[in-house]
Amino acid sequence: MELGGDGGPAAGPGPGQAAALGRGGLEVLQQTVGSLLSSYGWYLLLAAVAIYLLVQKVSQSLAARPSGLLGAAEAAVEPEVVVRRQEALAAARLRMQEELNAQAERYKEKQRQLEEEKRRQKIAMWESMQEGKSYKGNLKLNQQEAESGASTSSAVPKSKPNKKPLRGGGYNPLSGEGGGTCSWRPGRRGPSAGG
Repeated sequence: MELGGDGGPAAGPGPGQAAALGRGGLEVLQQTVGSLLSSYGWYLLLAAVAIYLLVQKVSQSLAARPSGLLGAAEAAVEPEVVVRRQEALAAARLRMQEELNAQAERYKEKQRQLEEEKRRQKIAMWESMQEGKSYKGNLKLNQQEAESGASTSSAVPKSKPNKKPLRGGGYNPLSGEGGGTCSWRPGRRGPSAGG
């Protein structure tokens, strides 16, 4: 490039200079893009993938939305469908409530039966204690009678066979007599003899 001089081609850009200027701008652009890619290439690649996935997700949601709007439009057009759905829903709720009520009644009936059985056992225990008998043995006897199903309440209760007592009649554990060979004595007080 010449400054001043002839006043010919240097005065304005000619076709050769425009091409050279265009190539210089292209080289600057290539250097800038190359340095950006070398510095931030992986980040740019990940950002491009994220944008692509985001666009795909948005396009799918937009594709699904008109079908939902179409269903709402149909329901608005046909109110009979809405009424039938609501009636079916109300009928299903009513059936479920009836089942729940039936289960509650069965549970209450079971609880009443258990309370009645406990009350009978308490009465039987009280009667046996009034007679001076063991109430636990009487309860077992009553349960066996209930299981067998035979009502033998008028029959004479079985007497226990005569058993020989384990100790003699004169045995008194507090007196220290008649204990036989077993006797317990407290150990010696004081520190142990180890050492």
